[in-house]
Amino acid sequence: MTTKNKVFGTDGIRCKANEFPMTAEVALAVGRAVAYVAKSGPHKHKIVIGKDTRVSGYIFENAVVSGICSMGVDALLVGVIPTAGVAYLTKDLRADAGIMITASHNSYEDNGFKIFGRDGFKLSDEQEQDLEYFILGFRKFEGKDPVDEKVGKAYRIEDARGRYIAHVKSVFPDELDLCGVKIGLDAANGAAYKIAPKIFEELGAEIRVLRGAEPNGTNINDCCGALHTKHFSDDIKIDGCDIGISLDGDADRLVLVDETGMVVNGDALLAIAAEDLIKTEGPQAIVATVMSNSALDEFVAGLGGSVVRADVGDRYVIDEMRRGGHRFGGENSGHIIYAKHGTTGDGLVAALKVLAIMRKTGKKLSELSGLLKLYPQAIRNIDVKEKVEIKGLPELQDAIDEAYSQLNGTGRVLVRYSGTENKLRIMVECKVEEIAVAAANKIEETARKVLGVV
Repeated sequence: MTTKNKVFGTDGIRCKANEFPMTAEVALAVGRAVAYVAKSGPHKHKIVIGKDTRVSGYIFENAVVSGICSMGVDALLVGVIPTAGVAYLTKDLRADAGIMITASHNSYEDNGFKIFGRDGFKLSDEQEQDLEYFILGFRKFEGKDPVDEKVGKAYRIEDARGRYIAHVKSVFPDELDLCGVKIGLDAANGAAYKIAPKIFEELGAEIRVLRGAEPNGTNINDCCGALHTKHFSDDIKIDGCDIGISLDGDADRLVLVDETGMVVNGDALLAIAAEDLIKTEGPQAIVATVMSNSALDEFVAGLGGSVVRADVGDRYVIDEMRRGGHRFGGENSGHIIYAKHGTTGDGLVAALKVLAIMRKTGKKLSELSGLLKLYPQAIRNIDVKEKVEIKGLPELQDAIDEAYSQLNGTGRVLVRYSGTENKLRIMVECKVEEIAVAAANKIEETARKVLGVV
């Protein structure tokens, strides 16, 4: 199978809607393939289908449901709901698989599929490759398609949101509440626009929905949400909120803003959680990615714990957590995973965990986040037409090697392609900011030259 034919990226399928591989034809094939592979045992099989608020969701929801039903499997439609909701409901409803229709933090023109097994975890690389063979026709379905009464049916699960809301609320300690806490919310015009306010209100908080709660099919992540916090930060300070919670389009990650209007990044959230876990449960390892700041390792080591590094992507964080039996992990982008409470990143669970720590300690978010002193990082993102193998670009490789030499053992260099977008990502970390910036600029300049990017 060539890269050009490849369907799955590092986090399911994702690209521009109505362009390969995100077409109605492929969606139909995805439904058929997932249903075929998921069927095991004599029971009536069923697959959960959820989506975010993108207008193209109607195309893919209908197509994937048709594919599922054509294989004699029932489709359980749960409507607009966070990705973590689909993962939870797949287990809760004892379904054979779950499919979330979303392009996460991407703009509305894109869409995608995130696929979960019956255990609520995202599929492995091997399982995705198995699906690809069926989706692209390299493997044929054995036996005849079901006919007559054996075809599948589609059902809408009316209490799906309520089930997920109850699950998320259960994370917050019974002895605590959020009475007197003023929360500013930005739901990114995405999957949590109805669910998020209800969760925090039912726990007693005063909610100010400042942004991202009026989806129209084309405004998901549009100047709002976890990737666009500048104006939201100003809103939090002006409005006098105790905390700002900003989610992305499918609400599997979040960015917090403290009461002063300062953005609290994912590494600070990892540090806050690690301190609480180690103090209450004893020394342990947490899982972070190669993008997390080296200051996190030193902070956790000072608490008696350690940091285990995984590849970028919450799926790889979770794989490492399962492999090592670790209870907590996440990414500096805001994907936070508690093994006890979920099988994938959940921005709402992560937010409630931080709020619980604030209530237990009586500390403001600025006090908690100020414990981690990050080393300077220079980050560059370059749009590319195609992902040319970096090792096959000697001039770029020389620039990377030169950057390592300039750091002289005092920092890190990471140059990689995004797994979900056509972007080259450059990160240089160093204790001296000027050195990091200069090295990142040199790598970016060289990358644009050799890749022919203006």
